[in-house]
Amino acid sequence: MHDETLADLSATDMAFQIRQGTVSSEDLVRACLARIARYDGQIRAFITVDADAALAAARAADRRQADGAVLPMLHGIPVAIKDVTATAGLRTTQGSRIFADHVPEQDATSVARLRAAGAIILGKTNTPEFAFGAVCTNALCGPTATPWDLDRSSGGSSGGSAAAVASGMVPLAQGTDFGGSVRTPASFCGVVGLRPVPGTIAEPERALAEARLATQAVLARTVEDGLLMLRAMAGRHPLDPVSRLQPVIPVPKAVQDLRIAASADLGGAFVIDNDVRARFVDACKAVPAALGRVTQDAPDVGGGVAAFRTLRAAESWWKFRDLVTRHEDQLSPSYVWNVRQGAAISATDLLSAEAARARVWRNFVEFFDRYDILLMPAVSVQPFPNDAGEVTRLGGKPTGSILDYLACTFLISLVGFPCLSLPAPMNGNALPFGLQMICAPGKEAILWAAAQRLAREGFGYVRPPLLTEALT
Repeated sequence: MHDETLADLSATDMAFQIRQGTVSSEDLVRACLARIARYDGQIRAFITVDADAALAAARAADRRQADGAVLPMLHGIPVAIKDVTATAGLRTTQGSRIFADHVPEQDATSVARLRAAGAIILGKTNTPEFAFGAVCTNALCGPTATPWDLDRSSGGSSGGSAAAVASGMVPLAQGTDFGGSVRTPASFCGVVGLRPVPGTIAEPERALAEARLATQAVLARTVEDGLLMLRAMAGRHPLDPVSRLQPVIPVPKAVQDLRIAASADLGGAFVIDNDVRARFVDACKAVPAALGRVTQDAPDVGGGVAAFRTLRAAESWWKFRDLVTRHEDQLSPSYVWNVRQGAAISATDLLSAEAARARVWRNFVEFFDRYDILLMPAVSVQPFPNDAGEVTRLGGKPTGSILDYLACTFLISLVGFPCLSLPAPMNGNALPFGLQMICAPGKEAILWAAAQRLAREGFGYVRPPLLTEALT
């Protein structure tokens, strides 16, 4: 086996082989670094690669194993971290020139937990500036391409993480998801994007401790790998009031007689491109053989789109207004536009949006009394050219806002239900497409098991053609 091909192993297989002694952590890190060296010049998934520190950490992990230490769940496994998440001693730019040389003194809690679980951090993955934007690019790096077409976008804003996983640069990558920032890149790159209930991964670093729209999340090539990483990051923290006492991440079990609903646009709540609708219809046709009958139905999301826009804008203005006011000339126009949307929001606007969110959330709860899983597209558009800029047309018509293309995912963020993007069968298509799967909080075991069952029936990662030369 050529060393670089070790990078194609799943994280689960890596963990098994390390414990069997057939590979070392250093072997795996060197394989992933070789993959990065081969392809990252074309894909641009990483802003920073920390090869020396990763190799030193891998050698230390191998020594601990040789000394008979108890091995944690991610012992020796290479991972990547999105460059908006703090890593002690490792440059964290947030995709901005303002922080081009910023090196945090402390890890984010999720990163600290990954290190404690034995993960080896290879580097920081690309993101639009401060994770705002459809195109995964910034003044420091990018644009990041999907490995399926080097001229097309990997999606935003966790596009670097998704592209790194899809191209075998790492088996696992951390991301963040506010309005779809893990699910969109997962769909564009053909990998699994897993967004848990907010609070599953504690974030005591947040200034807005009760904020529930965004969460950290996971990108992987398989559902099993995603759950492995999620378990390592999950858990309560006393300084995070949203964090969960008992994160619902059980070992998946067999599923049968599931009640499955599907909706391409939640009853016309948003617009999707025709080719996305066709891919979604095809994907839904393949579901019954694995999981059972699919019923066309959707919860009432009336008022949800406007509510999300208001809540997102208000939070963004509160968090970033000083940065925009002081440094607008150094910031991307897209980022400035996003932040300034919140400048004129009143208390009445904000509380009205919260009331609308409550109504939609209750509608979702009632809907999932009747169904176990809701299927939706994970994107409204297919991967677009990286030089196209923001998404300004859907279904052949101009959008009202550059956020419109995210409605298929941000409506799920609005209610905070657990969800994932699972690669649908390719069926001769040139680009990947993600099937979004949603369940009620507390019912994640059903979701994970259903996704694993679908993966056995052709819903899963396919190696991009770009990588075939790695085997020659």
